[in-house]
Amino acid sequence: MTVEVVNESGVPVDETALAGLSRHVLDGMRVHPLAELSILLVDEAAMTELHEKWMDEPGPTDVLSFPMDELRPGHLSGGSDDDEDADPALLGDVVLCPAVAERQARDAGHGTGDELELLCTHGILHLLGFDHAEPDEHKEMFGLQAELLTSWREKRGG
Repeated sequence: MTVEVVNESGVPVDETALAGLSRHVLDGMRVHPLAELSILLVDEAAMTELHEKWMDEPGPTDVLSFPMDELRPGHLSGGSDDDEDADPALLGDVVLCPAVAERQARDAGHGTGDELELLCTHGILHLLGFDHAEPDEHKEMFGLQAELLTSWREKRGG
């Protein structure tokens, strides 16, 4: 699994931890090991521009997901993890804004790293087709998000 983390935000972030979390989430969701994911951290100005352009909403947001390839059979549960003939799937980009995450973390009473982990997991689930517009979708997506974050934190010993 290829996970690329690029930090253009100007804020120090544990990029190695975000890459590890991303692999954990993708493994937990049984995404094919040839899948590729990009995590981009940006400042508020860049996030505002993306948010306004793609969501037609003002100001910066915390996370945006931009899916690339459609998942094909064999790339999510039900397929073989050792399919050597499978094409790599470019899942897409998750864009995070550490400055917004920092404010949200403060309001929620936890650290910025924890908030970025939550947002990264949330963004990846969106790339995999999950949504939370309807109550049943919300319950499923946020339940998965909580399970994945709990297992990640247990794996890391905290």
